[in-house]
This record gives sequence, C-alpha cells and structure tokens, in this order.
Amino acid sequence: MRALISVSDKTGVVDFARGLRKLGWEVIATGGTMKLLRESGVEVLNISDVTGFPEICDGRVKTLHPKVHGGLLARRDDPSHVEALRANGIEFIDLVCVNLYPFRETISKPDVKMEDAIENIDIGGPSMLRSAAKNWKDVTVVCDPADYGRVLEEIAARGNTEPSTRLGLSAKAYTHTAQYDAVIAAWMRAQAGLEEKLFLEFDRVQTLRYGENPHQSADFYREGRKVPYSLAFARQLNGKELSYNNIQDANAALCIVREFDRPFCVGLKHMNPCGAAEGRDVVEAWTKAYEADKVSIFGGIVATNRPVTREAAELMKPIFLEIIMAPKFDEGALEVLRTKKNLRLLEVDMEPNAAAARQYVSVNGGLLVQDLDTTTRSVEAAMCVTQRKPDDAQLADLNFGWRIVKHVKSNAIVAVRDGRTLGVGAGQMNRIGSAEIALKQARAAGVTEGIVLASDGFFPFDDCVTLAAEYGVTAIVQPGGSVRDEDSIRKADEKGIAMVFTGERHFKH
Repeated sequence: MRALISVSDKTGVVDFARGLRKLGWEVIATGGTMKLLRESGVEVLNISDVTGFPEICDGRVKTLHPKVHGGLLARRDDPSHVEALRANGIEFIDLVCVNLYPFRETISKPDVKMEDAIENIDIGGPSMLRSAAKNWKDVTVVCDPADYGRVLEEIAARGNTEPSTRLGLSAKAYTHTAQYDAVIAAWMRAQAGLEEKLFLEFDRVQTLRYGENPHQSADFYREGRKVPYSLAFARQLNGKELSYNNIQDANAALCIVREFDRPFCVGLKHMNPCGAAEGRDVVEAWTKAYEADKVSIFGGIVATNRPVTREAAELMKPIFLEIIMAPKFDEGALEVLRTKKNLRLLEVDMEPNAAAARQYVSVNGGLLVQDLDTTTRSVEAAMCVTQRKPDDAQLADLNFGWRIVKHVKSNAIVAVRDGRTLGVGAGQMNRIGSAEIALKQARAAGVTEGIVLASDGFFPFDDCVTLAAEYGVTAIVQPGGSVRDEDSIRKADEKGIAMVFTGERHFKH
C-alpha cells in the first residue's frame, strides 16, 4: 500500500507518516514535507523517484504527472485500468494526504503584493485531492490533520479505511478545494474589478434548537475572517446555548456599543434599545441605562464597552437578563453572575477596526448586499439651521441621541438628556406616532424640560416640532432633506428650539 504526502500545514504529519510506515505502508513525499519527514527519521520516497522527472519551475510542477494521477484515478475493479497502469509502469497510490498553500493567510496580510498572492495559489495540491476524492472507492484522501488519528486506527484494525470513511473524506476534500477556489476567485475578481458574482464562505458555529419560532429549524454560521463586535467569535463564559432570537438581539446591541468610546451601556429588547447611557464608568453607565426603562429591560440583553466589575455585577444580578456582553468580566464579576446558571455571559472583541464590512440580507430568491452602516457624522454647532443655537451640553446629548437613533427601527425617534435615553419610539408607520411614544415615555419618567430629540429621518411636516415643544424639548437633531424643511425650521424658531441638520440619514428597516 502506498501513500503520497504533500502538506503546507505540517501539524501532526510526522506522527501520521510514522504511523503509516509502522503499518507497512510505503510513503512518498514532496519538497518540504519530504525534508521534514527524513529529518524526523521517517523513511520516504522522493516524488521525483516515482515520476522519473525532477521538480521544475521553482516547484510549480512536481505532482502533475501520469505516474501520480494514474495511480490515483485508476479503478481497481476495471481490468483495462489495471492493464494501462501495468503497461506504463505505474503503481497504485492508495492514500493521499494533502493540504494547500496558505492563500487566505497570504492575502490577509496588509499591503500584500500580487506576485506573493499568485505564488500561494496551489495547483498540484487541489488536483491530487480531486483525483483521490473522485476515486474514493479505492483511495483514502486526507486534507485535515484532525482526521489522521481516525485513519490510522482504521488501517491498523482493518488493513484499510472503511468505505463510509472514504466517502466522508472525499466530500470533505471537495469542500476544501471548493472553499479554496472560492477565496481565490473572490480575491482575483476584486483585483480585476468584477462584481457580477458574489462568493461567500461561512462555517457553521452551531445548529440551533430552533429558529425565530419553534417550528423553524436554524443554524448559526460565521465568516472566515475574525471581526470585532461579532457574536460569531465571542467567548461564552456562562449560561445555556444561544437561541436564534438571542443572536439577532445580541448583534443589534453590539452594533450600538461600537458607536461609543466613553463608558457606555445599553439594554435591548427585540432588536431595539430600551435604555442606553454613557457614564463615568461601567457602574454609572449601567445604572443610568437601567433607570431609563426598568420595565422593558426585563428579559433583555445588556452590552457594555467596559469590563464588568464585581460592583456592576452586583447591580445587574437582581434583574432577569438573558445575556450580558462585555470585552471582559473581572473574576469578581464572574463569581457573582455565575450563580445564575442560565445567564449567558459573553466576552466580545471590541477593539476598534476601520476595515470595511458588508451586510447580507436574504430575500425570497435573492440577497441584498450593502456596506455596513458603521460611520456616524458628529453633530456640530455649524449644522444648526435655527436662530437658537445648541449649547455644549445640548451638543453632547445631540451626539448621543444621533448615535442611538440610527439603531432604532424606523420611523425612529429618541428622547435623551444627560447622556441617557428617556424614551424610544420605534417601528411606527408614521413619524409623529414614534415621537408620541418617545415623548410620553420621557414624561412618564418625570422629565419635562431640557429634552433633546433625535430623528433618523427628516420631518415631512412641522407636527413633530410642535409636539416636541409641548413636552419640553429644547434641541432636535435630524438629517433634513424634506421639501418642507422650512416649515419645521420656522416652527422651531417659533418655539425657541435649536435644530441641527446632519445631512446624513440612518434608516434601519
């Protein structure tokens, strides 16, 4: 029995080759793999001794040879195949162990050069994997070091791998080459400016208990490269398995958290913030966010951009929460919160990253793709369109409200004061309806003056400004852009309200 080994990732390959030799297999190897195995005391044949042809073109051509692919592709149960090999002096190859040049890792390097990327496109490796995988009834194909142990165990027990094992490894090899080619195709197409096709690669993180509702099945996948503010790469420290709705809500919370540099905390329900606040530290941020809406946060999700301390954990513990997310949990905080066995605690990478990100939304029979809305224009006094100008405290609240309202389902209105939300109006069919919800919440909280209002879209009429004045609003931020902007400006001047236009819309449908 013969095995051909040619790997880029050499994890475990010495032990694997040594195991095959102990089982009486002949081992063929190429280039760097052969050098490593020989230095490790494993007896191997050089691929050139098998093909009778040297490696050429800096190693670009070494396994693309009939003595390799004939040995892999010939069917043992077809006499004409067997005779063809005999007539041409070709021996069967019964196992191929190959993994591919690190193309993804190469293109992930900053300022990678085209020539470096090209040299890391494997040609012979995928060809051998595909040949072996096609002939899985006779050939074992191994592309993952995690499979080395199982393959050796089966060979030791039965003299060869089981047919079911070879079929599974064949499928795995085709998946490996498909993913590899997809990464290459996507990168090459980007270099050539071709955009009419979209290649996506995601790996399953887990199969979920169910989807949005119990009768729907669901899975959770993550993309190949690690990104910050991602639940897909979070570390779970406590609690039961995440559900489909947990993941949706947690993602929405993380999108809000990434807006803020100062200590910040948000409580979220059904993908909308129910309380959010900045503070001197995590304790003050949590306290202000919780007090913004003590009712809605019940059963909700909390995210903060600062490590959770024992003091903060003691304040959070009495509240029924589904998830708490933070860049870190102090040991004291874990001691407190792990007493609630179902409470999910998630450490999330919150390092700033300016890399462009894309958002994918499925529709029936299609996919919408857009840039993720990660930039937010700062609200400045120069944006003011009214006679009354915002003071420094109002500007701070206008900026706070502007960063919150972009993450509320449209039509969105948010009322804030002193760096925390007072009321959130979401998902109404008209903007005045959302304004009424937000402002009534603010009044119910006992706040009747000094309120700042933020709107994700322009005011089509002056009714929102009129209502705002009735509830003690002193400053408003909105994108502007309505054909009736002058009506709203005139009304704001009449009511003594400062209003700024950002020129930037943040709908979240």
